[in-house]
Amino acid sequence: MVKKRAINIALLGIGTIGSGVARVLTSKKKTLARQAGSPLALTMVVDKDMARHGTLGLDPEIFVTSYKKAIDSDDIDIVIELIGGEYPAYDYIKEALSKGKHVVTANKEVMAKHGTELLSIAQQHHAGLRFEASVGGGIPLISPFQRDLVANDIQAIYAIVNGTTNYILSKMAHDKIDFGVALKQAQKLGYAEANPANDIGGLDAAYKLAILTSLGFDMDVNFDEIYFEGIAKLKSRDFRYAAEFGYAIKLLAIAKRSNSLVEARVHPVLIPAESLLAKVDGVYNAIYVSGDLVGNVLFYGQGAGPSATSSAVIADVINIAQNINTRRDNAPRFVPEKTSGIKPMADIETRYYFRMSVLDQAGVLAQISSIMGSQSISISSVMQQESDPSNRTAEIVIMTHKARESAVQKAMKMLNKLKVVKEISNFIRIEAI
Repeated sequence: MVKKRAINIALLGIGTIGSGVARVLTSKKKTLARQAGSPLALTMVVDKDMARHGTLGLDPEIFVTSYKKAIDSDDIDIVIELIGGEYPAYDYIKEALSKGKHVVTANKEVMAKHGTELLSIAQQHHAGLRFEASVGGGIPLISPFQRDLVANDIQAIYAIVNGTTNYILSKMAHDKIDFGVALKQAQKLGYAEANPANDIGGLDAAYKLAILTSLGFDMDVNFDEIYFEGIAKLKSRDFRYAAEFGYAIKLLAIAKRSNSLVEARVHPVLIPAESLLAKVDGVYNAIYVSGDLVGNVLFYGQGAGPSATSSAVIADVINIAQNINTRRDNAPRFVPEKTSGIKPMADIETRYYFRMSVLDQAGVLAQISSIMGSQSISISSVMQQESDPSNRTAEIVIMTHKARESAVQKAMKMLNKLKVVKEISNFIRIEAI
């Protein structure tokens, strides 16, 4: 039997995830070689910190500080990009693909903003571009969308794709604590970064939603059209009130067909407490997909961490190596062709939850109902929750029937001008999954 040559790999970035990938490549050589059909050799690591090889047990000779050495080298077959951030990662991936090198990346921001362009470049140069780790960490997700679900017309995607926010919301719901306390606990345990803005603000989930929307609906998504908001306004009482109405609160990434357009949005949502997604707690992720043929399917697992993410990265590497060894084309078969058709947020229709502080006097509900009625917003239920006799105020919760977002936003502006409304403390959209 002819011994096949090694597949040479360059690793760009050796932080937390990169270190995990390097450990797998070096500690599981025999297993990976058997799966790939030939040895996988980590022959180059690009990183500014040359001292990292000492803690990882890597040969110091493979460390370089210039990405050009990896991309320009004729000996490198696969480039793994784990730098993170949009730049310079985007430039490195684009240049590597243009030179015909196969690329594996976990970079959600780059794929959300430039995915269609990079897939097209990869196709032109017969290079592989794999990005399984960009959404859901170790959950097999990108590949099923590209292969197993392609016969389906996807109707909807509801996704919990940020473990930090899901942990925080789970703690707020179960421990009856407010956002600030839950965030500090998440940071102490390492589930939230020192600067968690991208997570708690919804941006991280929006990046992932852009990728899922592109795959699920065969669209070239303009990331700027995706609406997102975070969880910082939520209070423990919102979870208590939601439970009284039979709901849980989750940060959801939602993509669903709406006539000829697709809704794509990230924000806190009230969902039925008996739904599967409502029971996804802690740092776990879950992606609920509805297709016309497959029906409803749920992908569930750890969405982050070096081990889970390394699993997805290495799987992509093995897939590319298998294709190299069997002389199959690694070029992407999926390149979105449709122009973006994202429905404006102002035009979506859903139900709403309002929590308001109002004067505790007669006629208040009549004034509120009049304004909502003027915007064709129908109230389904009202519940008075707490009163403050010293300030003569009461807290009420209003649930509406389905209404248009633009009408709700206009009504809130009008309500804020009412003397009897002291504050609209929160409003949350409702989804009947």
